[in-house]
Amino acid sequence: MATDAEKLTQLKSAVAGLNQISENEKNGFINLVARYLSGEAQHVEWSKIQTPTDKVVVPYDSLAPTPDDPAETKKLLDKLVVLKLNGGLGTTMGCTGPKSVIEVRNGLTFLDLIVIQIEKLNSKYGCNVPLLLMNSFNTHDDTQKIIEKYTNSNIEIHTFNQSQYPRLVVDGFLPLPSKGNTGKDGWYPPGHGDVFPALKNSGKLDALISQGKEYVFVANSDNLGAVVDLKILHHLIQNKNGYCMEVTPKTLADVKGGTLISYEGKVQLLEIAQVPDEHVNEFKSIEKFKIFNTNNLWVNLKEIKRLVEADALKMEIIPNPKEVDGIKVLQLETAAGAAIRFFDHAIGTNVPRSRFLPVKATSDLLLVQSDLYTLVDGFVLRNEARTNPANPSIELGPEFKKVGNFLSRFKSIPSIIELNGLKVTGDVWFGAGIVLKGKVSISAKPGVKLEIPDGAVLENKDINGPEDL
Repeated sequence: MATDAEKLTQLKSAVAGLNQISENEKNGFINLVARYLSGEAQHVEWSKIQTPTDKVVVPYDSLAPTPDDPAETKKLLDKLVVLKLNGGLGTTMGCTGPKSVIEVRNGLTFLDLIVIQIEKLNSKYGCNVPLLLMNSFNTHDDTQKIIEKYTNSNIEIHTFNQSQYPRLVVDGFLPLPSKGNTGKDGWYPPGHGDVFPALKNSGKLDALISQGKEYVFVANSDNLGAVVDLKILHHLIQNKNGYCMEVTPKTLADVKGGTLISYEGKVQLLEIAQVPDEHVNEFKSIEKFKIFNTNNLWVNLKEIKRLVEADALKMEIIPNPKEVDGIKVLQLETAAGAAIRFFDHAIGTNVPRSRFLPVKATSDLLLVQSDLYTLVDGFVLRNEARTNPANPSIELGPEFKKVGNFLSRFKSIPSIIELNGLKVTGDVWFGAGIVLKGKVSISAKPGVKLEIPDGAVLENKDINGPEDL
């Protein structure tokens, strides 16, 4: 058997011959693999974990109000850059292009809404908040075409690509592209932890710092709640925080989300993968770990530069095994939230749930397209008529998984203001003007098409056939 040192030497020479990627990407990849082989996984000693105090995870309500003077607000905003993670494809929802171009409401896509929101800020305060999109090689070409429609908008849009790393063949420890698979399948984007080196390598980081920008607000492009928040920005500038992670109270739907802990005097992210087996249930309980990471992050640009140049951002490695054409491969990835422990004066802030509204599946799309939300100036706002602070739980069967199928099965999205839970299985079709309340379960028998008529009002009902309507 080859030793790890031999494996690495062999890998280095193979990677040196891959002319599709830059020297920075080659070095970044080799460093990641070397760290992985050294087994430097960070073990968390359970007994040392402490619940963070309000100084470390600042309650949102305790943040100072923002200045009333619009000129002061403009000064704050002129220090800000918004960066959306745009590397994901909408494949889970049956779409081919970047996920950010799925239509969310009123014919507007995620990207349209983001652009409208930032434009409003720029117009209102006369500031220049630019939008950066971090693409992957999967979304780059499509995104370049799509953003042409914003050329006349009051917003500067910059794009850059996250790194492209070769998938690693488990058997023989060589890059997949040097085994002849040079198509897209041979490569992968190494997770959003790559945002920091990619920002630096693209030249964008130095350009932004030279323009007097100080903070970047990083968020997933599919999180409709991730809008610019002046109170958070104001707090960070006042307190010179290098990094701030927005966390929000956990519900039973979020038990797997990473949480913030105090550990050996520092704040850090604890992910489920780092939890010893015997403590997993404790980790998932919402009593001990009450908050989870929304992946809305505020980071100081000069701190990013300092840490990337010192090669100090050694985030936990997430091994992601895959199979390509029957060949077992490994992808090594990192997450941006894990970088929190390397930054000076890093904090969390415990924000309202409204700042976390991700659309990961068509069941989420149903929520945001319904009367539970309204659209105002590009902001998706929750309808105050709903008294329950939690959203209804929605489970749709595989017939609804793809966006196209989902849309064709609803003549119009039902009213769900008073809905607590909905479960749909089988070949179900919805008419227009339907109202759902309480707990509703609709299940079509195999091979039977079940149509819910226009105007139906269903409250606390189990429907298994037309006779139950």
